[in-house]
Amino acid sequence: MPATPHASSRRDEPLIRDRGDACPGALRLHRADDGFLARLRLPGGRLTGRQVELLADAAERLGDGGISITSRGNAELRGLRDGCGGELAALLEEGGLLPSPTHERVRNIVASPAAGLDGLGCADVQLWVRELDALLCGEPWAAGLSGRFLFVLDDGRGDVAGLGGDVTLVAADDPHADDDGRGAGPHALVRLGPQAFRVAAADAPRAALAAAGAFLRAAEEAGNGAWRVRELPGGHIPDLAGALARAGITADPMTEAAAHPVADARTPHRDPRGTRPHGTGPHGTGPHAGPLVPGPLVPGPLGGGAATVADAVSAAGAGTGASSSDSDTGADTGTDSSTTAGTGAVYVLAPLGRLTAVQLRALLPADEVRLTPWRGVVVRTDPARLPELAACGLVTRPDAPGAGVTACTGRPGCAKSLADVRAEAARAPAGRLPVHFSGCERRCGHPHGTWVDVLATGDGDYLVDGAPTPRTSLPEAVATARTTTR
Repeated sequence: MPATPHASSRRDEPLIRDRGDACPGALRLHRADDGFLARLRLPGGRLTGRQVELLADAAERLGDGGISITSRGNAELRGLRDGCGGELAALLEEGGLLPSPTHERVRNIVASPAAGLDGLGCADVQLWVRELDALLCGEPWAAGLSGRFLFVLDDGRGDVAGLGGDVTLVAADDPHADDDGRGAGPHALVRLGPQAFRVAAADAPRAALAAAGAFLRAAEEAGNGAWRVRELPGGHIPDLAGALARAGITADPMTEAAAHPVADARTPHRDPRGTRPHGTGPHGTGPHAGPLVPGPLVPGPLGGGAATVADAVSAAGAGTGASSSDSDTGADTGTDSSTTAGTGAVYVLAPLGRLTAVQLRALLPADEVRLTPWRGVVVRTDPARLPELAACGLVTRPDAPGAGVTACTGRPGCAKSLADVRAEAARAPAGRLPVHFSGCERRCGHPHGTWVDVLATGDGDYLVDGAPTPRTSLPEAVATARTTTR
C-alpha cells in the first residue's frame, strides 16, 4: 500500500511564518461551521472526578453535549454558542483547569497514560507532568511558545516517545554504571531535535523547560517565526548544552543510538525491565510503517496480559476472547478475575474519539481519569465496572468494530471537509490496523505510526491508502486494508 503524504514544509524551502499560530484554546475560541470550538490543554490528559463532571456540565450547558479527545490527549468542546467565552472561562477556572490565562495554550504535555498504574516503565512520569506544568506556567517567557509546541514524557516503555514531540523526556533506569562511573540508577534522556543528553531523573522537568527556552532563543535568532523545532532553518541549532548548564543541570551528551532507545517504528521494543514488548512509530510515517496498534494500551483492564492491540485482536479471533457476535456492543469484556485483580484501572476507547456528557459521567466514580493520545481514557476504577462502561457505548474490547477507528470533524462541522466522514467511519468494520477517515487532504487528527488512510475525494468516493474506492465498496476495502500488513 502506498505511504500517505503528510502535511509538512518542504525541506528544501525555507519556512517563514509572518504571524502567530491561530491554534484555539480555552480563551481563544475558533469559529467553526457547527459553532465555536474551545480546546482545553490537559497536561498528561489528567482530570479529577470533579473536573470530569465540570466538563460534562459545560458540554451540555454551552456546547453540543459532548467532548472530543485530540491526538495529544486534550479535550475539545464544540458547538459552543456565541458569547459564552466568559462563562466557559469562569467554569474552567473554578475547576482548576485554567491555572494561567497567559499560558493556557502552551500546556501541551503528552505522557505515558498508564504510568504508575500497571507496574511497567521506569518512572511515574505523571509526577514529571505536574512539575513541568507548574514550571511552564511560572515562567513569563514560556508564554511565547506556540500553541503547537509539544512536550512528550515517556516512562521508558516507548508508548509515546515517537509521537513527534519537540522536547521529549524518556525515563530510564540502568542497573550498571558506564566506564566513567555514571548512569547507574534512574535518569532521563532529554531530546531536542537531533540532540540528546542524559540527566538525573530529579532534573528531568527542569531540563525539559530549559530545552524549550533553547528553542525559543534559536527561533528568535532565525527570525522565521518557527512554531516547532523542525521548522528551524538549517544552521540554527538550539544550544541545548548551554541551556542545561545555565539551569545548573548536570548533563551528559548521548550518542544517536543511545538517544533513541524506543524510536524505531519497525521493531517491537521491550519494557526497560523486560516485561513485555512495545512498539512506537514516528509522526507522519504513513500507513503500515509502524506498530500494529492504535495505541500501546489495550482496551480492558490495565495489566490484562496482551502486549498490543494486534495481539489482543488475534487472540480474540482465535477464540480466547469474547465471541465476535458480542463485539458490536462490547458487552462481554472477555476478562476474568485472574487478570484484573489488583490493577485498579481500566482503559476504554471513545467511539470516534467523542464522549457524550452521559459517557463522561459514566466514568465516575473514579479516583482519576487520563485522556490518551489514542482517543481513549484510562480510568482509575474497579475493573469489574467494564460491563457497565460497555453498556454506555464505550469500547472496552480490542476486537470491537470501533476500536482503532478515528475521523476528523467532517461535514457539517468543518467547512473544508468534502464529506460526512464520521458517518462512514461509524460503519467501519473491525480489524487489526487503526483507520482514520479524513474529509480533506489536511488529514486533521490522524494517528501516528501504523494506520489505514481513508480520504474523501469530493465526488462521493474515497481513496483507501491511495487506491480509488467507490463509496459503495468502502466497507470491503477498509476491511481488507485493516487486515493487511507488509
